[in-house]
Amino acid sequence: MSENIATPIYLDHHASTPVDQRVLEAMQPYHTEHYGNPANDTHQVGRDAKAGVLTAAEQIADAIGASSTKNIIFTSGATESDNLAIRGPVEHVLQQGQTPHIITAVTEHEAVIEPCEALEANGVDVTYLSVDEYGRVDPDDMRAAVREDTLLISIMAANNEIGTVAPLEEIGEIAAEHDIYFHTDAVQALGYLELDVEDLGIDLMSLSGHKIYGPKGVGALYVRRPKPKNDITPLIRGGGHQSGLRSGTLNVPGIVGLGKAVELATANRHDRVDHVEALRNRLWDQLTGQLDELALNGHPDHRLPHNLNVSFRGVNNYLLTRELNQNRIIAAAGAACSTAEEGGTATVETSHVLEAITDDEERLESAIRFGLGKETTADEIDYVADTIADIVPKKRRIQL
Repeated sequence: MSENIATPIYLDHHASTPVDQRVLEAMQPYHTEHYGNPANDTHQVGRDAKAGVLTAAEQIADAIGASSTKNIIFTSGATESDNLAIRGPVEHVLQQGQTPHIITAVTEHEAVIEPCEALEANGVDVTYLSVDEYGRVDPDDMRAAVREDTLLISIMAANNEIGTVAPLEEIGEIAAEHDIYFHTDAVQALGYLELDVEDLGIDLMSLSGHKIYGPKGVGALYVRRPKPKNDITPLIRGGGHQSGLRSGTLNVPGIVGLGKAVELATANRHDRVDHVEALRNRLWDQLTGQLDELALNGHPDHRLPHNLNVSFRGVNNYLLTRELNQNRIIAAAGAACSTAEEGGTATVETSHVLEAITDDEERLESAIRFGLGKETTADEIDYVADTIADIVPKKRRIQL
């Protein structure tokens, strides 16, 4: 390995990212100096903490085009945000004695799919739209799925596995035409795509800290005002914090870190996109130049700039990632499948996302996701490509 390359080479940035040093520095005073409870602003210590929370809300609102800091609800992460965005409006309507309809897609994250399935058990009708071979929802299918009782559309901005970007503007127009809530999980998109809630017609947007070089355990939900007019039943009660939508003492250091991470992600977006996109293309070009029987998973154009999901036909993805780990390269079969060992043999549960775009078993079982980051270098990409080009033919011979 070149002396210019630090190990391990981390290419799993869709799963999580290291915390930026500038984010850590912003958070530190709120652990040791401004440690008050922001809900108690009768003294300076509480007011200092509250000021940190307000700054973070301003940073997030500015980044996504929200009209007010009152649109930003802080949560424990995107999973909670997704649950509040989906269950909150639906449970409000259920309490009024009505049974609403939801539209989502088969390729959504489990944080969307599982709440929808739980609501189905309570009689809510959910339409799971299929996607094309690239994992993209067809707006015409969306329009055809709308009914008089449709309350909510939930489509993620960009897929966490294959990187495909959704047609958000078209979906927003459909939602606006029918006065339907439009929720998007924008966890993977923030910092890489232009996300303006007004331009895109988004009513509810989920965000997370640890995907953008911020801390884990903190996220946010954008809530349009006056729509949805607080017509959201809170999931967590006890104190009426955050307009009653999410009670509990705020994680001030985490919120400050989230705000700083969002600010940095959007301020440096163009440079970051150019950097990772060039390296992503470099990796793909080198892989295809040295290996045959590869398949790109996801849309070739409408995709995240730092995502590359590749099937190496004839090679089990679990065994390949394990070999890569031995070479100090960290990539994921984990988001593309669930793996376990039984008696030393890898068993694989195929990704629901990949199953939605192909029925090719060999392609399904050989998919690897590479998630590049802002610190990824060209030397690292060259080493990864060369290492894979050396490993894959050997694995193919063994598995014949």
